[in-house]
Amino acid sequence: MGQNVKWVPLGTTGGWVKAIENPVLGPEYGTTFDIHVIKEEHKYRMWFSWRDVRLIAHTISDDGIHWDLPRAVLTAIPGSEWEGDEVNRPTIVVKDGLYHMWYTGQVFARENQMSKSCIGYAVSEDGVNWMRREEPVLVPEEHWERYCVMCPHVLWDDEDNIFKMWYSAGHMHESDAIGYAESPDGINWIRYSGNPVFMPDPNNYWDMSKVEACFGMKWDGWYYMFYMGVHGDYKSAVGLARSKDGLLWERHPDNPIIAGDDDLWDFGGICKVSVVEEENGFRLWYNASNGGGEQIGTAFHRGFSLFPDVGNKYVSERGENPCRKGKFNYYYNRFALLRD
Repeated sequence: MGQNVKWVPLGTTGGWVKAIENPVLGPEYGTTFDIHVIKEEHKYRMWFSWRDVRLIAHTISDDGIHWDLPRAVLTAIPGSEWEGDEVNRPTIVVKDGLYHMWYTGQVFARENQMSKSCIGYAVSEDGVNWMRREEPVLVPEEHWERYCVMCPHVLWDDEDNIFKMWYSAGHMHESDAIGYAESPDGINWIRYSGNPVFMPDPNNYWDMSKVEACFGMKWDGWYYMFYMGVHGDYKSAVGLARSKDGLLWERHPDNPIIAGDDDLWDFGGICKVSVVEEENGFRLWYNASNGGGEQIGTAFHRGFSLFPDVGNKYVSERGENPCRKGKFNYYYNRFALLRD
């Protein structure tokens, strides 16, 4: 009798190393997910989505591992037609002495009303006290967006002198694909006519169903996109892609770069990441689950070569563990075999 075989990725690849202290936020706060982290001087600041209270919270850390007691900074507005039930999934840009936040506002299905997600905008002088715009800056309009635009990630591009947004759209629970838009002021956005710019790949089992919830950065002449892929059985992991123009993307040959590990807190699926450049490489935070609520962990990449053809400086899957004596524990990339 024949059988269908699926190779499901576990662990890390591409030089990424998970912290042995993981998870670093949770489970004491319930479900915490979809974060944005920046580094200011010698402190890390995190804005995260807090499902249990349906708001965006803020916390600070000296080392990226141990975080202060969170503080609510942006809440839903009861009665709002677009952010009445929950606000979440923030992205932050610090520009001209101000903090700029784009976030997802949601209303859930009621009688004679369909669930909906839109993208809102707020501004702050300190990253804690926010003044929001009453109307959303992006609403679902195009056919592929259905009734949901969400998970924005925004960059200010100094070279092009414009805000650039990659956003997810489609279904409410998990979006379907990633689109692109530009704005001179962060409020008035013009969509790319060729949207979506990043879609599932039916030839890759691990991200054949959905791609969404990206984090983008411009570094050394490339745009890099860390994205959440959902596989054929609806389990998620994080992949990496790169682009010269932010529109046409090339996937990392060793995707996914971060997946769950057997019997650990993140086995149920890896979701959105946020990345910070450090002195000797990159560091990211991600939310994941293994039944129950989601929690937040962190991982590290020694060196700045995120693709194998750029200097080839990252440690291979079978190479030496550079952090064996430090704070990070190395997980080899491996695969689980599933049979239908």
